[in-house]
Amino acid sequence: MVKGHADHVLIAGHDGGTGASRWTGIKNAGLPWELGLAETHQTLVANDLRGRTVLQTDGQLKTGRDVAVAALLGAEEFGFSTAPLITLGCIMMRKCHKNTCPVGIATQDPVLREKFAGEPEHVINFFFMLAEEVREIMSGLGFRTVTEMIGRADMLELDREVVKNNDKLENIDLSLLLRPAAEIRPGAAQYCVQKQDHGLDMALDQELIALSKSALEKSLPVYIETPICNVNRAVGTMLSHEVTKRYHLTGLPKDTIHIKFTGSAGQSLGAFLCPGIMLELEGDSNDYVGKGLSGGKVVVYPPKGSSFDPKENIVIGNVALYGATSGEAYFNGMAAERFSVRNSGAKAVVEGLGDHGCEYMTGGTVVVLGKTGRNFAAGMSGGIAYVLDVDGKFNTRCNLELVDLDKVEDEEDKMTLKMMIQQHQRHTNSQLAQEVLADFENLLPKFIKVFPRDYKRVLSAMKHEEVSKQAIERASEEADETEEKELEEKDAFAELKNMAAASSKEEMSGNGVAAEARPSKVDNAVKNGGFIAYEREGVKYRDPNVRLNDWNEVMEESKPGPLLTTQSARCMDCGTPFCHQVYILR
Repeated sequence: MVKGHADHVLIAGHDGGTGASRWTGIKNAGLPWELGLAETHQTLVANDLRGRTVLQTDGQLKTGRDVAVAALLGAEEFGFSTAPLITLGCIMMRKCHKNTCPVGIATQDPVLREKFAGEPEHVINFFFMLAEEVREIMSGLGFRTVTEMIGRADMLELDREVVKNNDKLENIDLSLLLRPAAEIRPGAAQYCVQKQDHGLDMALDQELIALSKSALEKSLPVYIETPICNVNRAVGTMLSHEVTKRYHLTGLPKDTIHIKFTGSAGQSLGAFLCPGIMLELEGDSNDYVGKGLSGGKVVVYPPKGSSFDPKENIVIGNVALYGATSGEAYFNGMAAERFSVRNSGAKAVVEGLGDHGCEYMTGGTVVVLGKTGRNFAAGMSGGIAYVLDVDGKFNTRCNLELVDLDKVEDEEDKMTLKMMIQQHQRHTNSQLAQEVLADFENLLPKFIKVFPRDYKRVLSAMKHEEVSKQAIERASEEADETEEKELEEKDAFAELKNMAAASSKEEMSGNGVAAEARPSKVDNAVKNGGFIAYEREGVKYRDPNVRLNDWNEVMEESKPGPLLTTQSARCMDCGTPFCHQVYILR
């Protein structure tokens, strides 16, 4: 990566994160950051590459000692996440992904968010104390700056007491880990000392920006034709920056800048492409096509003179449309693995793809007019995919943990599917799209709608809410009309006298009614939402004079009943030992 001009290298340890993942992954995956950091630093120094990049590490760094050890092993930047979260009130409940965080940090529930008690000053104080501890360690070791510490592994030594008290550690040899990198290649830089030349002045985008001057300054349409080869990476990104700098998020009108490329594009074609730019490629492209697509349009199709069948051949590489947020993409051919991973809003049509398609997708629409690889829709929580099941075996290649496979029966789905295929055929002149459209009604039963279950439930609830809202509005309008008719028939002066009399009665009887308090004891307690629905009732303690005469518990014995059942329903599975959750709800 550093040979490829990477400015930052991050070594992340296996201890990192708040633990909101599978237990097998927490316990059995990854290695300590110390191993990776020491080896990376030594390797970069040995190849005289350390001076070109910044080395960072993270993974449960909590104390000044952790920072000092990381610096001595070669890091110059240090990442903190869990420790600052704890200073803000995190109790490591490991429910970050369930929207039930009891301290209001990892949740969108307004009731739970009110419980957030963190302040910026808490994090500031933590880092001040952390820096003070690092300063004390530096003083003890004789260093004036952190820069002087970087790579000084000779200041670390094996703790003999720990080794002596554990037989399993007798044969562990840390000499290679603690070897100073300066001994490997004397005179080589031990930390980043130079900025790398990324060759941006020679990038193809510089030419495109110059040719798009009228569009950038006056929003006039521009059409550009130019060859491209695989050394041209992230084409369109710098141009998108120029558009966004002038027109912000709205960008230019649709297809104002139309660029047609011929050849084989390098990595990240159309990365972060903004609205108003269309990239058309006659040829093929490497990985990361449309990465972070942000409103632009990307079209890829094989050379017009090619003799191969596009639907049986790959025209774009891996991880296309990774993290796309909006925009359109049409690919006349197959995509490689991990197509549309983490897509959250882009629309795409492809004629086949490899393994792990639509992984972690949260939004957008994808149409696949051919075969898919295995593990399709793994972790897919939003968006919709329409797949043409040509061989009837798609259900064996789809990950059904979070999604349902439905038929395309709704008229809105049919219209969306047909319009996207029509756009695909218009932009790419796809023979397959033309065949599908010609026999659309007969092929429709073969299309499968991949629909995330939670997303389906939310959309259904929103639709029901919208219908209810419309019904309430209609009822309100009818009630207003009825009331107006009744008022026309009544004596307005008499009504005012009655209203004044009623108001004076309320003032005489006293103002305000106490809000109904949450119950702490009900007969049939419901666990779902119980933390919000029921009030907490503390444990009653025995009389101190009685307690002096025995060794029994200090609190009164709780017997199974409505009180204990209701209090148990408030449990949020936080894992606190000896909790009253042992009384299982029946």
